[in-house]
Amino acid sequence: MNKVPLTVKGAEKLRKELAELKTVVRPRIIQAIADAREHGDLKENAEYHAAREQQGFAEGRIQEIEGKLSNAQIIDVKTLDANGKVVFGATVDLLNIDTDDQVTYQIVGDDEANIKEGRISVNAPIARALIGKVEGDEAVVDTPGGVKEFEIIAVRYE
Repeated sequence: MNKVPLTVKGAEKLRKELAELKTVVRPRIIQAIADAREHGDLKENAEYHAAREQQGFAEGRIQEIEGKLSNAQIIDVKTLDANGKVVFGATVDLLNIDTDDQVTYQIVGDDEANIKEGRISVNAPIARALIGKVEGDEAVVDTPGGVKEFEIIAVRYE
């Protein structure tokens, strides 16, 4: 399987979620199943079936996170020496040339992307257009809303 890039923060977030699932959620579900079994006939026991369904979701998520972490290539952005180039993990301040709006994005892995928090996937069209460029360069992005041009104001590794 291919290595999946993750920032240190993204990997830590996944580890915390995994620990929560294993130490809090899983034992709570096991207890709910045990309690439901005490109520008798399992065929008509809605609490039992609900707890088993929750167990399936939790175990599936545990496997998913463990798989992601085992295939992760964790990249510490703070230790990068990219000579001012936009690379995975970089935070980029952009100026939309058409609207004069400024935006800031951090380029992260697919699992970490959250546009509301300013984190875009390395596979997103805008990130692909920015990779390899430096401060002062312009990037042309073909978006569903049309072509947009951005000027790179600053590149940071935080």
